[in-house]
Amino acid sequence: MPIAEQLRTSLPSALGALLREVALVVALVAVILGATAFLLVAFGFPVRDGLAAMWTGAFGSWYAFTSATLVRAVPLGLTGCAVALAFRGGVLNIGAEGQLLVGATAAAAVALLVPAFRVAAPIGMATGLLAAAAGGALLAAAAAFLRARYGVLEVISTIMLNFVALHVVSYLVRGPLQEPTHVYPQSATISEALHLPHIPGAGRLHMGFVLALLIAIAAGWLLRHTAAGFRLVATGESPTAAESAGGIDVRATTTHVFLVSGALAGLAGGVEVLGVTFALYENLSPGYGYTAIAVALLARLDPWRVGLTAVLFGALEAGAGAMQRDAGVPSTLVSVIEAALILAAVAVQSIRLRRQAAGVDAHAQPVDA
Repeated sequence: MPIAEQLRTSLPSALGALLREVALVVALVAVILGATAFLLVAFGFPVRDGLAAMWTGAFGSWYAFTSATLVRAVPLGLTGCAVALAFRGGVLNIGAEGQLLVGATAAAAVALLVPAFRVAAPIGMATGLLAAAAGGALLAAAAAFLRARYGVLEVISTIMLNFVALHVVSYLVRGPLQEPTHVYPQSATISEALHLPHIPGAGRLHMGFVLALLIAIAAGWLLRHTAAGFRLVATGESPTAAESAGGIDVRATTTHVFLVSGALAGLAGGVEVLGVTFALYENLSPGYGYTAIAVALLARLDPWRVGLTAVLFGALEAGAGAMQRDAGVPSTLVSVIEAALILAAVAVQSIRLRRQAAGVDAHAQPVDA
């Protein structure tokens, strides 16, 4: 088919898909604003001041957008990709929070050791990030082993491992990794030479943003255009069919996607330590790993859409802080909105799957002669 003919036939569908995505984003923003206004009225807070503070904190200036919204979007994007890949592969990894914390711990430990070995700064940063990914993958490997060897549901094991990671961090910042004065429950400050470079003209936004963007692009491409991506999606859709009809090693595929998911979540922790906090301490994550589930579901488990939903939730987080600071509105109201978005995303996904199943059944029915 000539190129001109291909463009003529494919352009309308591509344009229609783009318009649907834009409409979805507009609808989400409208729902968020409406839900926020409703909650402000219900709890007796000034609507105008609350919404104004929320907008100002998230998008009010270039500095607010880059240094608050996008900085928060980086760990949400990485953990969102981790959850999206796992869910697409049929692995219900609810442990991104714990994997992020283990990754942050590994990155901090390596970064604190690097000066003693006099390693060049770029090598030290790369080593810290690799250690973070390895730490997240190691925690995921524990859940993968329990699933493969003993049939333990990963929903249960990953949730339990989240608490293990949380208490390990608590022990380390009060013990082996505590700062030299032993006054504060945190590690020593990481050397400035090992901080992720800031993007010029973007405030506090660091190069982890570029890394997260590249990983989202690569993950989406992998799902769409590689044999590994096909095996992952086929396993997630129907393990029995993938194994019997497709000859896919389902057990190996689920284990691999589990490890990759853990590595991405761990990398998010490393990026947060080397790019934002510059030390390990308790409550380092405000729940990025849990919010990532909403990010992934709202993106329909598509890594290319995860970037947009991560920015949306990053704006919510930044706006919540501004509402509490400038308008006296509790930031927990935004948590209610995030929970509502999760329920809405699950409901929409359920309706879509039912319609698809109904369409398949209709096509499968025999036609009377």
